[in-house]
Amino acid sequence: MRRAQTPPPIEREYRGIWVATVANIDWPSRPGLPADVQKAELLAILDRAAELKFNVIVLQVRPACAVLYDSKIEPWSEVLSGAMGKPPEPYYDPLAFAVAESHKRGMELHAWFNPYRARHPSEKSEIHPKHISKQRPELVKQYGRYLWLDPGEPDVVKHSLSVMLEVVKNYDVDGVHIDDYFYPYKERDEKGNLIDFPDEPSWQRYVRSGGKLSRADWRRRNVDQFVERVYHEIKRTKRWVKFGISPFGLWRPGYPPQARGFDAYQELYADSRKWLMEGWCDYFVPQLYFQIDHPNLSFPVLLRWWVEQNTQGRHIVAGNFTSKVADGSNTAWEAREIAEQIRLTRAQRGAAGNIHFSARAFMQDRGGICRLIRELHAQPALVPASPWLSGPKPPAPDVRATRLNDGSLELSWQVRTRYPDAQWVVAYRLNGEWKMLCLPPQSTGYTLPAGANTAFVSMVDRYGNQSDWAAPEVMG
Repeated sequence: MRRAQTPPPIEREYRGIWVATVANIDWPSRPGLPADVQKAELLAILDRAAELKFNVIVLQVRPACAVLYDSKIEPWSEVLSGAMGKPPEPYYDPLAFAVAESHKRGMELHAWFNPYRARHPSEKSEIHPKHISKQRPELVKQYGRYLWLDPGEPDVVKHSLSVMLEVVKNYDVDGVHIDDYFYPYKERDEKGNLIDFPDEPSWQRYVRSGGKLSRADWRRRNVDQFVERVYHEIKRTKRWVKFGISPFGLWRPGYPPQARGFDAYQELYADSRKWLMEGWCDYFVPQLYFQIDHPNLSFPVLLRWWVEQNTQGRHIVAGNFTSKVADGSNTAWEAREIAEQIRLTRAQRGAAGNIHFSARAFMQDRGGICRLIRELHAQPALVPASPWLSGPKPPAPDVRATRLNDGSLELSWQVRTRYPDAQWVVAYRLNGEWKMLCLPPQSTGYTLPAGANTAFVSMVDRYGNQSDWAAPEVMG
């Protein structure tokens, strides 16, 4: 094979989709479906995501203190079977299935947890004896129509951390993800009065111990300590597993100066800017669920502000409200709003991509969104590397090529390394144009079409580092 110039760099950006399971938003479509139907529905989501060249699936595996995988700590979620504690029938492990099928399609799978919500109002089945409200009722508070874990209880930190680490240890996930639910959004009583979160016992214990913080600062410290500990414990367990946080898109009103809106710092006790500036995450996805021309909460203005806070050089990823497209409301968006938000994200130096809420927008092709995504994702992309987690790039693979009778080119490769491989990238020229392919880690070869006369292969490790390109010599 003639050794031509090496390929252009493959694109690097987060292209993610949140797959929400709480209240069966995205998957499964309803509780109680047979396992084969659940699998078929999930495969349809993954196939659509792969066809649209997404590279990250953020799957909600713990919408509350009941889960969508085989856990020794918490019961099965009723979103699967319709009854808390009951596994799918016939039995399968949805998370193991999702990881394997995502990886087959060259996509990362990030496990999405709610760290403090114990039970959602949509859950109607009997609470299972394994549920924490039965095992440790002193840690659980009734708040409005929800049950919540009290973030001020040290044993809550231990419990939620153990749940998350169980997944990191037992499943080949690429990331752990939490969203904007810390202390709960405020509830009101029947007269419309705000109800304070009922954490009096843990607060009084702190005061009696000599604590000097105000109650609001103490609550923020509780969340800060949890976030920091999650990050460091994940790294001790599997360093390549990324930790992502997706907070409310506005840190505080007045930041940036024209911003007006919900104060998550004051209301949810979420000092999200601190977590970013301390480097307690690998990627950070503010929920920028606002239109570009919003007078107080403009998508590009907020994105720029968050990029400016990124003193540790983590990945800043825009969270997009794609389900707002053609949602049937009087305030529905057009699909081109999301397309332009993606373009603005790419134009913003220091931004690393987009994650879309949620899968149903693409499954329903709302407003023709899929056509626009195909145009924007014309070429595949790798998730950006995380250099703060890893060392040097992996070695290039050994590649062979055989020209077959029909003119196609059969590639095969291997690499002798202890680096955990995540993907293979194949680049080839056809009709004068470069083509790129991202293939799953188990791949050992690929057949290129007739007319492909220049080919290169490289390895990508679990940290996102890409080896040098290797060009094969043609045999036969």
